[in-house]
Amino acid sequence: MIEEDFYATVKLKTGEEIFAKVAASEEEDRTVLIVSNPIIVSEITERSKVVGYKLEPWLKTTTEDMFLLNIDDVLTMSESSDIEMIVMYQNYIRQYNKEGNHSKIDRKMGYIANVNDAKEILEKLYKSS
Repeated sequence: MIEEDFYATVKLKTGEEIFAKVAASEEEDRTVLIVSNPIIVSEITERSKVVGYKLEPWLKTTTEDMFLLNIDDVLTMSESSDIEMIVMYQNYIRQYNKEGNHSKIDRKMGYIANVNDAKEILEKLYKSS
């Protein structure tokens, strides 16, 4: 049985703090949390004042957007009714899903070369120094 989902900040026993859309589910003899698009929120400070927030995915090397957390791994959880935080989260998820989690490589990012050409150039630089 899955409960209705809600926005929440979840503090894990590992010390990680994530913000996500959460639903609780009873499975056999345990309770699990279904977290959707979990993110990490970091404060950006300047001269000891918070000037903004940095949002990034909780797990950076996966394309999955839903995860199961055993309730035993959760230290505490707080349902969020902070409209500003929810809107930031929704905008981030919308933008993240639109762009995907991988940037397309292009020449604006820097010089692109194949391995043999790069090896040749580096060997010439090494020999000339």
